[in-house]
Amino acid sequence: MTTRNAILPRLGRLSCLWAGAYLLLSPQAALAQGRLDAQYEASLAGIPVGKGAWTIEIGDDAFSASAHGGTAGLLKAFAGGTGTGASQGRVVNGALVASSYTATTATSKKSETIRLALVNGTVKEFSIEPEPPVDPDRIVVTDANRKNVYDPMTGSMLRVPGAAEVLSPEACRTGAGIFDGRLRYDLKLDFKRMENVKADRGYHGPAVVCAVFFTPVAGYIPDRPVIKYLAGQRNIEIAFVPVAGTRILVPFRMTIPTPFGPAVLEATSFVTSATPPRVAKTQ
Repeated sequence: MTTRNAILPRLGRLSCLWAGAYLLLSPQAALAQGRLDAQYEASLAGIPVGKGAWTIEIGDDAFSASAHGGTAGLLKAFAGGTGTGASQGRVVNGALVASSYTATTATSKKSETIRLALVNGTVKEFSIEPEPPVDPDRIVVTDANRKNVYDPMTGSMLRVPGAAEVLSPEACRTGAGIFDGRLRYDLKLDFKRMENVKADRGYHGPAVVCAVFFTPVAGYIPDRPVIKYLAGQRNIEIAFVPVAGTRILVPFRMTIPTPFGPAVLEATSFVTSATPPRVAKTQ
């Protein structure tokens, strides 16, 4: 298999994995309630290849996030497909703790649904339908690999603990493990720069740009060119902006270098609003 043939079919899938970096769990004051409604466009070397939407709702004791998208433009003519993803769980001491994750992808040739059930960062149950064939070359995912991890949807939101400025270099100095039902990998972030971003509708203002480094752990086939290529990349980056009223940052733009030009996922509409947290009545 050539590098070209190995990488292109997976760009969309890996974009979903890296729709952000991650959420770190640590105690802090409760979040305000916030909501995000965003629209994104994906391009490869400047050519539109996909569109999608992302909705996030954060309450004082629960959260939910859902996304859907599909191929567009020239790519749709050659490899049309759609995908959806959703995660939900609790808000515990200001941290988002996922309890379930579902992702479905569909093309003209096949469809696949992945489901995860999580308890406090440990994957208790997971399934892939239809069940994929066993590949003896694939590194086995152990029980230990499924502990202290995040699902890709919750993992795409970066939490900034404490009470200091949300958009700062410190927001990028973190890392976490992700399990997507098949692949277990580590992501490490580091600060790259501050910049201003502007959506066609909604948010315009500062963003913190983080460098992202990918390390496969289990569930992958070592000699696959796409794994080797991504693990060797040092120019992957994500620009994060906040969900209003919270200490949660989400991706505004993501850039992944490819042999054919940059693959970019960027918000065209980014509308976010905040509601003060509920105050318990006293007698």
